[in-house]
Amino acid sequence: MFGEEFITWLTRIVDILLVAFVVYKVITIIRGTRAVQLVKGITVILAAWFLSSFFGLQTMQFLMNLVVTYGVLAIIIIFQPEMRRALEQLGRGRLFGRGPTPEEKKSVNTIDALMTSLRYMAKRRIGALISIEDETGMDDYIETGIPIRAHISSELLINIFIPNAPLHDGAVIINNNILSAAACYLPLSENPFISKELGTRHRAAIGVSEVTDALTIVVSEETGEISVTKNGEIHRDIEDERVRKMLENQLLKNVKTSQRWQWGGRKNG
Repeated sequence: MFGEEFITWLTRIVDILLVAFVVYKVITIIRGTRAVQLVKGITVILAAWFLSSFFGLQTMQFLMNLVVTYGVLAIIIIFQPEMRRALEQLGRGRLFGRGPTPEEKKSVNTIDALMTSLRYMAKRRIGALISIEDETGMDDYIETGIPIRAHISSELLINIFIPNAPLHDGAVIINNNILSAAACYLPLSENPFISKELGTRHRAAIGVSEVTDALTIVVSEETGEISVTKNGEIHRDIEDERVRKMLENQLLKNVKTSQRWQWGGRKNG
């Protein structure tokens, strides 16, 4: 007897957990789409239907019955894009997998914007200096520039560094996937072993990497080469895929912190 009751309760618990999980996944699918507002409207209709039944409002109940009866067909039509999206994810086996968090999505968008702008500027030899804050705060350097506080896009970054633009001289500092400021002054490295062919941008990138754990990217105005500094080291002429991997290590929270940096290109000149 005890065994049957235990199995019954266990089955109920599993049933409730499965339903809760399915509801959660449905919410994650429709989140950020127009379906959210439609769900709110459906909630209002169901509340009106319940209240009309509870208080015996026959006319209202008749209307709500019609709405609920034909609402199923309307939901299928209205939610068609979301339902197709859910079925596609189910077919790929991703419906019940772990999806990216909002912060991870922002980081991916930041990486994509950075890569697009870096390719554009490197191809056209547009000088750029971009520093990405990590754990060490960079408020002192942000205060030296012009506050922007904007979402990151490739168009914004490119326009900042266009030659003779008002903000092109100095560094852009990125903090929590936000472009915090432009035209910032970074400390120049006084390391005597740095190659003499490196200019002010590269020395500033090395200098800030010596006093913070920021990842700083430089696009050379003379050669179009992309260089990256981290932990007091500069590695020059980095390929696109290697730059992207470094950005993922810096920005994506699901990358293990124990993963070693895999540099490419030429080191320290």
